[in-house]
Amino acid sequence: MAINLQKGQRINLKKDNGNTLQNICVGVNWGAIEKKGWLGGMSKEAVDLDASCILFDDSKTSLDVVYFGQLKSKDGAIKHSGDDLTGDMSGDDGLDNEIITLDFSKLNANVSSVAFVLNSYKGQDFGTIPFASIRIYEGTPSRVSEVFATYNIAKGDNFAGHVAMVMGVFYKRNGEWKFNAIGEPTKDRKLEETVKTVQQNYL
Repeated sequence: MAINLQKGQRINLKKDNGNTLQNICVGVNWGAIEKKGWLGGMSKEAVDLDASCILFDDSKTSLDVVYFGQLKSKDGAIKHSGDDLTGDMSGDDGLDNEIITLDFSKLNANVSSVAFVLNSYKGQDFGTIPFASIRIYEGTPSRVSEVFATYNIAKGDNFAGHVAMVMGVFYKRNGEWKFNAIGEPTKDRKLEETVKTVQQNYL
């Protein structure tokens, strides 16, 4: 049974059978903006969100960034499915627009946290995007074996006026990986700024 995460909730990565998740996918799904046309009809505006993840060490130094411009981490543990430029144009199709896979067993030993962030490439306001969610699951970008946790990340009035957010952070404690569902919008305009925000506030 998938965990329905709430903002600020922390979970371990143990499954019901006692095994720990080792190889996961983090999928992000979002919708296009619905707008009124000049003749009164409705039209859809494509939304280009960018899911990225940043690898940090114990001293909060950024070791690597995986995003649409670098689809693979240096250690090969993290892979990005590629840039989605539109979002769901015909309503929620239940599929992920961008997927980042993470194999904890291949991560560089110096990595102690992996932050997942979302930036609006064209500066489209999160408050106008009809839905955005993430899910953590076992499988591949083309096959979902088992959903471990889901998280609706764009609910709440505080998202209006923002174009970047911190989705959540995987972090290592006593040799075990855990997940912190953050879901906080930030004032950042670019990914480089969001990296600094994570360093200062969320590690």
